[in-house]
Amino acid sequence: MQRKYALLGGKLGHTLSPPIHQRLFELRGREFEYGLIESEPEQLESKKDELAALAGYNVTIPHKQAIIGYLDRLGESAKRYGAVNCVDNKDGVLTGYNTDCDGFLRSIKASGGKLSGEVLLLGAGGVGRMMAIETVLAGGRLTMAVLESFIPQTEKVAEDILALKPDADVSIVTFGDIPDRHFDTMINATPVGMYPKCDACVVSDDVIANANFVFDAIYNPKETLLIQKAKALGKTAVGGMAMLVWQAVSAHEIWDGDSYTEDEVQAIIDEMYEKVERDFK
Repeated sequence: MQRKYALLGGKLGHTLSPPIHQRLFELRGREFEYGLIESEPEQLESKKDELAALAGYNVTIPHKQAIIGYLDRLGESAKRYGAVNCVDNKDGVLTGYNTDCDGFLRSIKASGGKLSGEVLLLGAGGVGRMMAIETVLAGGRLTMAVLESFIPQTEKVAEDILALKPDADVSIVTFGDIPDRHFDTMINATPVGMYPKCDACVVSDDVIANANFVFDAIYNPKETLLIQKAKALGKTAVGGMAMLVWQAVSAHEIWDGDSYTEDEVQAIIDEMYEKVERDFK
């Protein structure tokens, strides 16, 4: 019997999930279907039976928290963030996971970056909060740079971090007060530089020059101005498509026990960048 999987979300017009997951299925010779289920928050209850009939599914905005009420169990990462982006259905038991953090960690590792040293995180809302927590859990000494107006929100993130790891080394600065010192890794979790406003860069050349490795969560364009500047300075710099594909790989490991080589994953990353350049402009 052919298994069916899907992405549950709000407006899903420009999602890359179907082509990514289809490529992963094809690589392992699995003739499974991967579709889209669009739902507004108030419609989620009516989708319950449709979702329960799937072998597994991914979850995106605006349902990552609300879906928890329809699940039987949560993995550790989902408990940590109170958010689910991957659901596995084994014999009618629905388990929720958060593979966003897997995608982040594995894309950093596959690119030769490290989180165990001095890390500068630009922005700490949304995905930035997850990146902050994972960085500290990986042993990083974290500096979070945010707009002045986001300092109270970022202080709450710091509190959450210290609740998980009381000895964490965490500091908060504004973008204008980023310390003039070396960082092993710099991570952009802001939307600055995203298509169509591609001529913007979140930090100055001097800040970029102080970082060994740059990770930008943005995947459209393929190379943000931040990545272009970092590469021009001789830095290793990686865009957000790696994170998107690696979190999908984690889902396939959960669903079917499949594994993939770094070369196979990199080929899908490159293919998806080509698709973005071709179809999403």
